[in-house]
Amino acid sequence: MPGSSLTERRKAATRRDIAHTAAALFVEHGLRATRAEDIAREAGVSPRTFFRYFATKEESVAPLFAAGTQRWVAAVRAAPDGLSVADVLIKAADDALDPAAGSHAESVANAESLEWVRALLRMAEDAPALRSVWNDACFAAETALLDVLAERSGVSRAEGEPPSRGLRLAAAVASTAIRVSVECWAATDEPADGRQGPGALAARSFESLREFPWSSS
Repeated sequence: MPGSSLTERRKAATRRDIAHTAAALFVEHGLRATRAEDIAREAGVSPRTFFRYFATKEESVAPLFAAGTQRWVAAVRAAPDGLSVADVLIKAADDALDPAAGSHAESVANAESLEWVRALLRMAEDAPALRSVWNDACFAAETALLDVLAERSGVSRAEGEPPSRGLRLAAAVASTAIRVSVECWAATDEPADGRQGPGALAARSFESLREFPWSSS
């Protein structure tokens, strides 16, 4: 979080701590049986502090969903220049969703994060409020990806000018491919770093989309 203040970093750390605590309690006791007050107590914060950060208990796991989607968008931004859009997306999916990528510490953290997401998505099948939190995270990722694809394509827009139809469609298709890949993997017991892991599924989705008109028109 370059350039952020100490206060902002502390707030982000508190949000992450609450999110991990909430996910653990949801897995152990179930979503319905877990109250916001239970999460606050276990996380070592007051209920007032909890509700300062999150409006509902379901929203408390939003940082776990956001971490994965932000990692994916960052990987698209960091992909080398000169690649086709399809190759950029394939590389980004591999870097962001394959826990074997990166350093040992990053691999462990990514694998843990993906397992939390898997458990939460399974709960979300019968919990509309939790599903809404996931959908919001995916939409935020799509919005961020739109800006990244515009940057990579060299498209400049006047302030307030809406993005082109082509860029919006490209961001939507890419984001949907990632979302579906993660959801399909989460419904299985396959390892995250295998051929049926989210990164591998997303890469194959993008391979099949090589003829998609990734234009900005």
